[in-house]
Amino acid sequence: MLNKYDAHIRVKFSLFDDPSFRSIPKHHRPHAYLVFICLLKFANAKTLTCYPRKATISDMSGLSRTTVYRATLCLVKAKIIKKKKLKSTLLYTLNPKYIVGFRADVSERSYRVSERSHHVSVRPTLKELTYTTIDTNKKQFNNKSDEVGAIVIANIHNKEFMINELSKLPLTTLKTNINKYYCGLAIIRKEELAREKDAVYVSPQKIISALNNVKKQTNVRYRQKVEYNKRNGIKPWEK
Repeated sequence: MLNKYDAHIRVKFSLFDDPSFRSIPKHHRPHAYLVFICLLKFANAKTLTCYPRKATISDMSGLSRTTVYRATLCLVKAKIIKKKKLKSTLLYTLNPKYIVGFRADVSERSYRVSERSHHVSVRPTLKELTYTTIDTNKKQFNNKSDEVGAIVIANIHNKEFMINELSKLPLTTLKTNINKYYCGLAIIRKEELAREKDAVYVSPQKIISALNNVKKQTNVRYRQKVEYNKRNGIKPWEK
């Protein structure tokens, strides 16, 4: 006796009275229903998709492959199943309207997220001053003690030169100034200049010499000559 909890998918009785199912011609309706039952055997319980071959359905139902093909066309036309062509087979998707107790997978549902207030910490970002903000802050920039503001106003149309000039100012001045955007760029430029100053550069002659030495060491004839000298006890200075 089979366990009552064996895997199965039930079809709603309303299928027989459904206008879509009854739109299938009578001489194709039994075949369409039988093919639909065969597809249920392979259908995924969560997605209601399957991809059995026509030969498999033909062996299960006893119908010819041509009859199976016509039955699937009738089911697709009645919108009871969907059919999609894959590389080596067909993907069938059953209409959940005719399946008892089917619930869509959680990942496929569309939920309306409730609006709740969350306290999100936002990091301050550097914002470039526009002409409008510069005009409104002229009183601050015109202050003679504000070196940053004076450089910004004088070189507003030459950003690269402005950043180079600001990078020459002390680090404490850049960190405490109100203009966080240009001061931040100037600090980055100051750090880049410091790294370049501390960097140790190798002369091009040494690089070329090292490359030539590697080329020489990897040369097949050179390595053969070295092995020959070793075997015969010949020293380079005795040549």
